[in-house]
Amino acid sequence: MNRRDFIKTLGVAGGVMLVGGAARAPVRDEMEVRQESSADPLLAGVCDIHIHCLPDTRARCIDELTLARQAKVAGYRALMYKSNDWSCHDRAYLIRQALPEFEVFGSLCMNRVHGDKVNVFAAEQAIKTTGSLCRCIWMPTLSAAYQHRCDKLPGPGIPVLDPQGNVLPEVVRVMELCAEADIIFASGHSSPQESLILARKAKEIGVKKFVVTHVNSLIWKLTHDQIRQAVDLGAFVEYCYLPRLWGPGSGNPQFERQSHEEFLTYVRTIPERSFISTDLGQQGNPNPIDGMRQCIRELSGAEIPQRDIDLMVRINPAHLIGLDK
Repeated sequence: MNRRDFIKTLGVAGGVMLVGGAARAPVRDEMEVRQESSADPLLAGVCDIHIHCLPDTRARCIDELTLARQAKVAGYRALMYKSNDWSCHDRAYLIRQALPEFEVFGSLCMNRVHGDKVNVFAAEQAIKTTGSLCRCIWMPTLSAAYQHRCDKLPGPGIPVLDPQGNVLPEVVRVMELCAEADIIFASGHSSPQESLILARKAKEIGVKKFVVTHVNSLIWKLTHDQIRQAVDLGAFVEYCYLPRLWGPGSGNPQFERQSHEEFLTYVRTIPERSFISTDLGQQGNPNPIDGMRQCIRELSGAEIPQRDIDLMVRINPAHLIGLDK
């Protein structure tokens, strides 16, 4: 081996380069330096735990791995993905192999792809999957009986209550599984009244992380009195930023955009038991990171206390996905 090859070998194996007889760290990759400099202090420590990405059965604006890379660079602490049809906790395991030291989680929705009723076995297997990265079981979303009734969709949809208004046995069993694993049980696209009934049963069973989802959105809006009832029953409530972005010119032009004032009224209600997700990823809508940045700027501009912002985009979601006990 000649001197040049020997020095080259030392540089690769030892992680140093010899210059003028002195050892120093290798020149850092330009892309690595540029990415570190793009971290956004506004997004430091953010946990967004309701995002839709590719691969999916619906058009999305970005894939899970790419978004995770971008979120890590931006300074996020964690992401949790949601797919209305397929599992994403198993993909989270693979993403973590590509992005060590970044927290990525998945979840499972109890929709028709898993059968015509809430599927206990699917929930059991999701919780047992390698890595224990399924941190939320959502009740039916697009397949929910309530959404089928409201949107006049074919078929009855998947129920969470029996005709007498009692929580179905399979739903109770999934609650028990979530309580045992200490993960989120989420109301999905249940009606406001169904969500309160689920919250009461979850409290009875001992679910510590019951979440009423997108309580500021469309047919799932809770009144402020209902939010207080849910919180009194031990629930956390989720506000989504998506309604502030949809409307004409967006990926969801059919919906009326939520006003700045209405959104602020919601987030000011009970920040101690609330969190904000973007619910973004739809094709034609902003990148979820851009959406979260806009959300935080909007909250700050409205003089929402920094402590409340931290609770809703950092502290509470981190607790719910098991980062902070």
